[in-house]
Amino acid sequence: MKRTPRYVPLATEDRMAGPSDTAAARARYYGKPSANLRILVENRYRWMNTFIQPSDRGVEFGAGPGFARELIHSKSLLLTDFAEAEWLDVKNVDAMATPFKDAEFDFAISVNMIHHLAYPLRFFREMARILRPGGRLIIQDVRCSVFLQAALRLQRHEGYDFGVDVYDEANACTNPDNPWAGNNAVMDLLLEKQSELERRVPELALVHRSYSEFLTLLNSGGVVARTAYVPLPLSVVKLVDTLDRFLTRSWPRVFASQVQLVFVRQ
Repeated sequence: MKRTPRYVPLATEDRMAGPSDTAAARARYYGKPSANLRILVENRYRWMNTFIQPSDRGVEFGAGPGFARELIHSKSLLLTDFAEAEWLDVKNVDAMATPFKDAEFDFAISVNMIHHLAYPLRFFREMARILRPGGRLIIQDVRCSVFLQAALRLQRHEGYDFGVDVYDEANACTNPDNPWAGNNAVMDLLLEKQSELERRVPELALVHRSYSEFLTLLNSGGVVARTAYVPLPLSVVKLVDTLDRFLTRSWPRVFASQVQLVFVRQ
């Protein structure tokens, strides 16, 4: 199916509210979240626990509102972000050049952060450095499907550009001066040339890939940025989630808005 190569809306066109207010997002989630939002957030983190032992030492990059503290089953998890939120363990962290030691962690996680990076290849190299041999890099990020491209054009919140070279470290994939800028094509481009990623970062081997989020995203109300939604009972949300799993795994190019990846440090 043919895709539109580029769509980059202006910031003034954004139809979603509170695009960078992680404190408000945290208050909503730990207050009285809708079942729609609760299931969406839980789905983004709980699957990761299959690849994590409770005794593992881990770190999250781009922790945002800090939901991982509740949902990841690790007794030693550092929450980091480029921001200075009070719930972060380490503040002002550049995920492409972190302050951590070599082979310091058993796992690193990232949720919808990589498509915001100007130079994503640097992130993968940095993860290879800070993970011990056998450590896992666990990622949930954007899948720029037909559905997501249509949603982006409707919401005008972020865009996508399939014309960038994600392996060219001299040219940015997003605006390097705006950490909230996003190119939703980044993960697709990285995975389309997976052999190049393996050549550039041979220390990381991809061992898991799955897809998620269609209707659950469309009617979630948004996590940080907010949009209109129809509140549903938990039982109905779970039925929608079951349908989502079938559609996104059967036809990911059409329906899936998220990809789930696990790399192992060799």
